[in-house]
Amino acid sequence: MKNEEIIALLNEDLEGEHGAIIQYLGHAYAMGEGELACEIEAIAREEMRHLDFLAEIIFELGGKPSMKRGKMRMEGTLVPDWMKNDVLLEDDAITMYKEHIKIIDDVKIKRLLKRILSDEESHHGQFAHFVEKAKKEGTEDLRGDRKDKVAQVLNWGIEHEYTVILQYLLHSYMATNAEMKTEMEDQAINEMQHMGWLAEEMVSGKGSPRAEHAEIDSSIEMGDMLRADIKIEKEVAAEYDRAAGEVTDPDLKKLLERIRNHELYHVEVFSDLLKEVEK
Repeated sequence: MKNEEIIALLNEDLEGEHGAIIQYLGHAYAMGEGELACEIEAIAREEMRHLDFLAEIIFELGGKPSMKRGKMRMEGTLVPDWMKNDVLLEDDAITMYKEHIKIIDDVKIKRLLKRILSDEESHHGQFAHFVEKAKKEGTEDLRGDRKDKVAQVLNWGIEHEYTVILQYLLHSYMATNAEMKTEMEDQAINEMQHMGWLAEEMVSGKGSPRAEHAEIDSSIEMGDMLRADIKIEKEVAAEYDRAAGEVTDPDLKKLLERIRNHELYHVEVFSDLLKEVEK
């Protein structure tokens, strides 16, 4: 099998992991704090590791990891229904991984896919258990229909954070400089924290987080990547600063200022990296 064919199959798997991450995080955020939400977030983190494994292999094969999002199953109004949809999403993943294991002839890649498949089979069982657990515990959807200025600010922040998570992950996979690869991954993880903080703030205020992203920069030259990353960080730091000056809730103001400070830190990190790669 040609590398291009393997890359195409692995990108299908990667897109499926992306969809699973967002589906599971969406369900966890909507439940607020609690044991079940924490367990689902843990599964989402395992799917993040799968995405990372697949992206690294795709790059090693000479391909570019896809940042598209695969199919999600977001129907249902009750938490047990969501858990059933998570079971079905795992069914989809298990079917696809088994098929790809069968047709890919690279031993190393087969081994990786079998390792991921074992996780997906475990997740399937966990979500099947969560269906009954949600029924017994009476877990409910804590989201509301808040659409005021605060909700708009929070959803803007979530969209930005989701966008740069994807952008920085892509840039980390495509970077050939080891320091840049590490720093881009670290800052992507920091942006994941931001997205979680903002989504939790939205739910606690009876809003509904909107997990959509804007267009990401798909440059492949390291200098171009970093210039794009610096540009977006400067713009968004200014926007967080403006939003923090407008909100009246002191806790939300502190949160926005904290995120702003992190974004300014990212500007400095990326600027130092740019100097290094341009030497």
